[in-house]
Amino acid sequence: MSMRLISEHGGEKLGVRPWMRFGAVGVAVTTAAAVGGRAVDADSAWYGSLRKPGWQPPSWAFGVVWTPLYATIAYAGGRALGAAGDRRRRTRPAASLAINLTLNAGWNWLFFSLRSPQAGLVGTVLIDLSNVELIHRMARTNWAAARALLPYAAWCGFATALNGSIARQNPKATAVARHSP
Repeated sequence: MSMRLISEHGGEKLGVRPWMRFGAVGVAVTTAAAVGGRAVDADSAWYGSLRKPGWQPPSWAFGVVWTPLYATIAYAGGRALGAAGDRRRRTRPAASLAINLTLNAGWNWLFFSLRSPQAGLVGTVLIDLSNVELIHRMARTNWAAARALLPYAAWCGFATALNGSIARQNPKATAVARHSP
């Protein structure tokens, strides 16, 4: 049996078996989450010393929010790639998703590993710009995929505001971190 399915399902042209497509995107999303997560150290003395706004959610809320957001990213990616059809038309949405996931994972390294709210802020703005492009790209192939990304984009916008507030309240956080052991 060929890897290509000749039928259409729910408006999606399936060039690859759905479980393979969703599995591949799921692995990419899980990898981004794991790579980014390795940099997070919310219990560090440096992070604890930062001034944070009163509206920052408790630390446990981030895991509660990110788990379903990562699931929707995987769903949206798998759905959009299936709707894109042939390999040539899947290249751009796949590249947009890869860039977005790289930026997503990279934010943790900018903020926590560099100990720089300012670098983290640059990272969150880049994620926001990438989200706009990714949603636009997904909408060109599948509206359901684009709509599924809206909560992710909204949370990232909130994260940008939070990161911006932390950067404003801690203008010397990076300089202090460079001289601390």
